[in-house]
Amino acid sequence: MSLDKSAVRTIADLARIRVPEDDLDHLAGELSNILTFIEQLSAVDTDGVAPMTSVAAVGLPMRADVVNDGGIAEAVLANAPDKAEGFFSVPKVVE
Repeated sequence: MSLDKSAVRTIADLARIRVPEDDLDHLAGELSNILTFIEQLSAVDTDGVAPMTSVAAVGLPMRADVVNDGGIAEAVLANAPDKAEGFFSVPKVVE
């Protein structure tokens, strides 16, 4: 597929990219090369090939979805400048 200057100018306008007029010819050639490569990819036979998200067949480790407090409240509050009964105490910001 070949693009001309007016098509590249339209693409740049739609993408909200400012392209100087003297760069349009070079950019048209580059975009045409990219589209030619994509056309080559569409010719590849992918029938029977399962889609994949990674080249390595690795699953994510799963853990039990249990709600808890973490059991480290003292460690979390250790560096708090002001704490009150196991909670952070912050100054009032809205009057």
